[in-house]
Amino acid sequence: MAWFSVLLVAAPLMLMGVLVVHTACGLLRNYASARAIGAPVRIIPISPLNPFWVLVDRKVLSFVRRLPGRLGENSFTRYNWRGWEVKDRYHSHQEMGDIWVLVTPLKNWIYVNDPEALNSLLRRENDFPRPVFVTEILNVFGPNISNAEGKAWKTQRKIALHCFNEQNNAIVWDEALTLAGDMLKYWTSKPSVDTAATDLRTLSLHVLSRAGFGKSFKFESQEERKAQDSAGNTAANYKESLQTILENLILIVGLGTNFIAYPWLPKKLRDIHAAYVYFRTYMTNLYEEEKAAFAEGQTTESNLMRSMVRASQADAKDGGGLTEAEIYGNIFVFNFAGHDTTANSFTFAIYFLAAYPEVQDWLSEEINRVVGHRPVDEWDYRSDFPRLKRCLAVLYETIRLYVPVATLKWTGDKAQPLLVGGKVLMLPANSMVAPSYGSVQTDPRFWGPDSLIWNPSRFITKSGVDADEEFCIPVRGAFVGWSDGPRDCPGRKFSQVEFVATMAVLFRDNWRVEPMLKDMGESPGAARRRVLDLIENDSGSVLLLQMLHPERAPLVWKKR
Repeated sequence: MAWFSVLLVAAPLMLMGVLVVHTACGLLRNYASARAIGAPVRIIPISPLNPFWVLVDRKVLSFVRRLPGRLGENSFTRYNWRGWEVKDRYHSHQEMGDIWVLVTPLKNWIYVNDPEALNSLLRRENDFPRPVFVTEILNVFGPNISNAEGKAWKTQRKIALHCFNEQNNAIVWDEALTLAGDMLKYWTSKPSVDTAATDLRTLSLHVLSRAGFGKSFKFESQEERKAQDSAGNTAANYKESLQTILENLILIVGLGTNFIAYPWLPKKLRDIHAAYVYFRTYMTNLYEEEKAAFAEGQTTESNLMRSMVRASQADAKDGGGLTEAEIYGNIFVFNFAGHDTTANSFTFAIYFLAAYPEVQDWLSEEINRVVGHRPVDEWDYRSDFPRLKRCLAVLYETIRLYVPVATLKWTGDKAQPLLVGGKVLMLPANSMVAPSYGSVQTDPRFWGPDSLIWNPSRFITKSGVDADEEFCIPVRGAFVGWSDGPRDCPGRKFSQVEFVATMAVLFRDNWRVEPMLKDMGESPGAARRRVLDLIENDSGSVLLLQMLHPERAPLVWKKR
């Protein structure tokens, strides 16, 4: 039995040795490849694509950073965690130039900060495709536009653009106005609100319910949602099932939908599986209803599901169209992208506005000028939305500092040339290429000396004293919030319409938001600085970038 004891000790050591050798070989190979580019290099020992590391990176690094000197401060602690780009801002590029390489055991990550290079990178889809192996996490209900390539992507893109149309945007506008009004009534009825993030997620989810599936729901507070869910309400089950899926997407992907179906698993996993089954059944029923309506020539109100089914059925006559799985996959991705990204941007924006009362006044000035004293049900999407440029600027400025999800490219199986700073560099095959959103969107060269300050007015210009205000991006290529080029976000305007409508309702009629004072000794200025500190130091990537604990700074809504 002695040999068995030796084996028990030796096996883990051998496995560890194999892992160390494999990592060292990968780093040496990729380091040589990176040096050939002629750009500065930094090295980290674990790939950002390692799924286990994604789950533990923050906890491990919080311990490592306590070590003295260089042991606690190095490239590993600076770059080897999710969301480091937002914390680092433009400082790495300031140190190393507009292009540098992060060497990892799996792939090299090439970071680019040059606006002209980024324009080229995002438009050369054949040379720099999207790394679909990264977005496979969204392949929960079926193939979708986020991880499709070639002919399949072109078909899905064509149908997606057909779905995100002006008719659908008008529905988004009307629904957001109604829900924002109900949410404002709830907020202003409370002495303070610590559920702003949750309530904004509810609003975003309800807008998607209406625009995506044609199902309209009233705004509900957190208490009302819990009551409906416990009562087995069908609408609540649909909404809660989608919310459960979105909040546990990493678990679903990591364990697989077949595994979480086992009845002996813990209750949390059983609940996740129940949500998955419910949402899939819900989509299946809507799909069959719409297919039957299309076959019978019935005309129904537009929404994303109906538009997708009808466009797909029409294309199927010519041998195109989407499969049932692709329809489910894309509807889920639209819900994921349109819900979490918008809700997180809403939360950042509301807290920034609470910290900058002068921006609230600036915003209200435009809202009152555009909509005046007209009742909300008389506001018109086609005439009012284009004039609310300051409301749109608030969204752009928020995303400039806190991009919800980053764009990624890679070189595929061939080396590709890229012009950076007037010099052509060859980027090796199988390299990840990352637009440095945290840097290019805060670089003082493109955004001025106040580039780290939240200031929406930077997007508004006037050509003359009496001229109308115009919305503009100061430097082309220095803003990549919705990506650009052939694979930009098809739901860009959907999110903009939802955001602008909500802001217009919240800040008309002299309604204002401010941080609740911690105690009688705290001044309003100190409270605002506390909120800014919370935004900067308590935000991070879960699945997307978000404020982690906004409830720690309750808000107060009142009229001035």
